[in-house]
Amino acid sequence: MNVLVIVGSPKGKNSVTLHTCLYLEKQFPGLRFSYIWPGQRIKALEKDFSPALQAVREADLLLFCYPVYTFLVPYQLHRFLELIKASGEDLSGKVATQVTTSKHFYDITAHAFIRDNCRDLGMRVLDGLSADMDDILKESGRKQAKDWMEYVLWQLGERPAPQKTDGRKAVIVTDLEPGDGRLKAMIDRFVSVFPYPCDIVNIREYPFQGGCLSCFNCAATGKCVYKDGFDEFLRGNIHRHDAILYAFRIQDHSMGSRFKMYDDRQFCNGHRTVTMGTPFGYLVEGAYSREENLRLLLEARAQVGGNFLAGVATDEGDMDADIDRLAATLSYAMETRYTPPQNFLGVGGMKIFRDLIYMMRGLMRADHKFFKSHGQYDFPQKQWKTSWLMYLVGGMMRNKKLKAKMGDKFTEGMIAPYKKMLSSSD
Repeated sequence: MNVLVIVGSPKGKNSVTLHTCLYLEKQFPGLRFSYIWPGQRIKALEKDFSPALQAVREADLLLFCYPVYTFLVPYQLHRFLELIKASGEDLSGKVATQVTTSKHFYDITAHAFIRDNCRDLGMRVLDGLSADMDDILKESGRKQAKDWMEYVLWQLGERPAPQKTDGRKAVIVTDLEPGDGRLKAMIDRFVSVFPYPCDIVNIREYPFQGGCLSCFNCAATGKCVYKDGFDEFLRGNIHRHDAILYAFRIQDHSMGSRFKMYDDRQFCNGHRTVTMGTPFGYLVEGAYSREENLRLLLEARAQVGGNFLAGVATDEGDMDADIDRLAATLSYAMETRYTPPQNFLGVGGMKIFRDLIYMMRGLMRADHKFFKSHGQYDFPQKQWKTSWLMYLVGGMMRNKKLKAKMGDKFTEGMIAPYKKMLSSSD
């Protein structure tokens, strides 16, 4: 398979982001990687775009590789997309994805920009990898990059489905009312094609005594003040599963008030991401494509919780095909434990919770214990070596004579650890 890496960084071969793609090239020798450099050579491409078009024609997978600049892609890559569109080239049927590095500040808008423009060109777009700048230098980050590439290849049919692991089970949480034939049919279809057994929990039948009272009784004891046993039911009958699927019909631009009560009552677990690593999926009856806020909510919920969102199947189009795709992806995630890096929604949300829980640790004792034991207190002041190094580098950059002597050595110094990582991965 021909993978064309479209390098959008103006640093070209000195790009930090590029080194993730170079690492993937080494890890997947069965793929043929080639590179074009619009980030560094956009002026030349404006004069003659034919070499880039030829490379695009020969590619099976277009991989946009770039750092996030001010909410979007660098200008040079933006201009490259304009040139593709202006060429009139028919790219329908091509497949595209992306790799970015950033500090996760609005990486979601950059990814959406590439996705929307590729769809304008008729391409199929696969979810990209949004990595922190230093992820590829860590074993965990390299694993996430490899797992992501395996997932991309699986979606393209280049990798067989993982072997089924016995003993796993999913749960479908729904709000079924009498006469909900459409939603019931969606659930039945999913159960019939999903390779694992499913428990079904209908929260319409659960004897809730009421919604969350914000009494904070659970913050100190972990026990809800209501006597309906929902906290124990949630932990023993839903959270113990290997995947969680929610099935609902859209009501008032939401999952409905019953689901809202269910969500609020989950505060018995405080801010603890107790289902982290568990893949999520959704079956949705209604015009989901027109519900921008609801779509953002479902993605944010998965991101903050550390859950892979395996997909959302709706009844708007080919319902059966949508459900079959969701079932396959959810089972893949269960079998491989696939968990991509968190994006802006997950990273930003958890930093807010981190600061909140630390400040209120005297009250939210269970949350404090959880955050501490899971390494979620990642305060920047703990990284004192990096902070002092930045003082040193900052002083050097302010010295005009020293800066002139350094020339390109500053950039070379930045990527030195990445080159070392590549050498050690041989």
